[in-house]
Amino acid sequence: MIAVICIDDKNGMMFNHRRQSQDRKVRERIMELAGSGNVWMNAYSYKQFTDDSLKNAIADEAFLEKAGENDYCFIEDRDISPYLNRIEKIILFKWNRIYPADLYFTLDMKAWKQTGQKDFQGYSHEKITEEIYTRLS
Repeated sequence: MIAVICIDDKNGMMFNHRRQSQDRKVRERIMELAGSGNVWMNAYSYKQFTDDSLKNAIADEAFLEKAGENDYCFIEDRDISPYLNRIEKIILFKWNRIYPADLYFTLDMKAWKQTGQKDFQGYSHEKITEEIYTRLS
């Protein structure tokens, strides 16, 4: 699976059971990356895609167990460590800001190689950084 995660400058993901932020340009980029492939997420994340912008979105609370090879998983509210053996790629969207956080992305990226990076202007963020990582062999 391909893990897609949004983080702030301190690797924060959520605060008080709520996402730190969101941006429609990130959702558009996820759609672009996934193409016609599946994008798995839980019901909480699926609420961002209610405008039918992501026709291949699948909401399921067990999405990390059910996603297959090359499926995208949009992860906002959980640790991915238990699923590392199933993840072939990680895509981080960085807000380039610091938000309050109590849930963090804690994965040690030493076992991963950065294979891509680009900055783009968001709808509500001046700059969002996309970083792509693949597992080292």
